[in-house]
Amino acid sequence: MTGPTVLITGASRGLGLELARVYAGSGWQVIACGRSVSASIDPGLARRRLDVADSNSIATLARELDGLPIDLLINNAGIRGDTGGLGTLEPEEFLEVMRVNALAPLLLVRALLPNILAGERRIVANISSRAGSLAEGTLDDDEGDYAYRCSKAALNMATVKLAQDLRKRGVVVLSLHPGWVKTDMGGEAATVPITESAAGLKAVIDKAGVANSGSFLAFDGKRVSW
Repeated sequence: MTGPTVLITGASRGLGLELARVYAGSGWQVIACGRSVSASIDPGLARRRLDVADSNSIATLARELDGLPIDLLINNAGIRGDTGGLGTLEPEEFLEVMRVNALAPLLLVRALLPNILAGERRIVANISSRAGSLAEGTLDDDEGDYAYRCSKAALNMATVKLAQDLRKRGVVVLSLHPGWVKTDMGGEAATVPITESAAGLKAVIDKAGVANSGSFLAFDGKRVSW
């Protein structure tokens, strides 16, 4: 591969796929990861099979990419889980949401850190959500949604810790709120077109530097309260 390289998880559909298209259109080499791999969708992308909920799958990916510099890792893969309140909360489902949304990004950074350090830009972008903000995530009137909100709050803490731990190695780590995006997860009431979100996220990432590592930013560049 030549030029900067980005690896995007959850890139088989939705925001992840749109991000892959945006970066490919800007001349980046894109490694688009997902649980299913279809060569018929954007054959120009380098597709890799990855189940972020499976630590063995993460380890396999790291072996396959051994020695390949990665300039940017976008931890986009995520699941919603039950949106009800305490009455419908299921322990195993809650843990699965935490595993995919909060633990998997940490495991991926650990597994791919040699690749990231070999890259020139050294950026990790965690796709979080305003729903995980302690200050702003409960301002609406929606009840419940415990698993998703808790998982994104945990991801935000992971971002801050990674930024702190990797700063001396020149790695920039961000939490990014993509907006309420019009995807399957966002639902019919969502307000932000997927193209607008992806373009905005790339613009924010393009400006990222060590000085703002550990920040929580929205796709429009505005800061989100922790």
